[in-house]
Amino acid sequence: MKTPWNKETIRDLVARLDAFREGCRVTTLVEVERATRSPFHILVACVISLRTKDEVTAEASARLFDLAQTPEALAVLDEGAIAKAIYPAGFYNTKARQLREISAILVAEHRAEVPKNETDLLALPGVGRKTANLVLGIGHDIPAICVDTHVHRIPNRLGMVETLKPEQTEKALMALLPKDIWIPINDLLVTFGQNQCHPVSPRCSTCPLDDLCGRVGVERHR
Repeated sequence: MKTPWNKETIRDLVARLDAFREGCRVTTLVEVERATRSPFHILVACVISLRTKDEVTAEASARLFDLAQTPEALAVLDEGAIAKAIYPAGFYNTKARQLREISAILVAEHRAEVPKNETDLLALPGVGRKTANLVLGIGHDIPAICVDTHVHRIPNRLGMVETLKPEQTEKALMALLPKDIWIPINDLLVTFGQNQCHPVSPRCSTCPLDDLCGRVGVERHR
């Protein structure tokens, strides 16, 4: 039976995801947000995280923040030193250049502060919608839905949405989810995707969402 995705079932879903998260490791970006309350640190960690495992992101971010805590400090840091600090993050040389350029732009154009609007964030080197929305959400507490691979895959697998691209998923979830869920849904689904609802052979036999899930596109599961 197909789940009717309404206010009641969505709140039920979020409650179950929240309970599941209690037994899991906190994701790096949430850890950075809790530890620093710094939009700049969240922006930096998010850039590092692209195409990089969460554990690597955590260690790379910590090493870089040991060298530079502010846009002013990172803007004058040698590009090679940045690359060395964030290695082995994916595309570490490119990210080192981008992080230095981002910091210089923040200093020159934004008084060393991270912008609070999507347009200015998307103008920064290496910043796409995923990063911009995450910074707006957990960095500035401005409602936005950050859609990464987990946030795109899991709602489609559940049958909540039927989309082909992350941009479509973002719009569909904005229409479906209450606004107070927009910010936390990323961390909830990322944690769930990393630990339970894997891209290939998800752990359906022990899934807390089993009775809600349409298993759309699931060919093999455990």
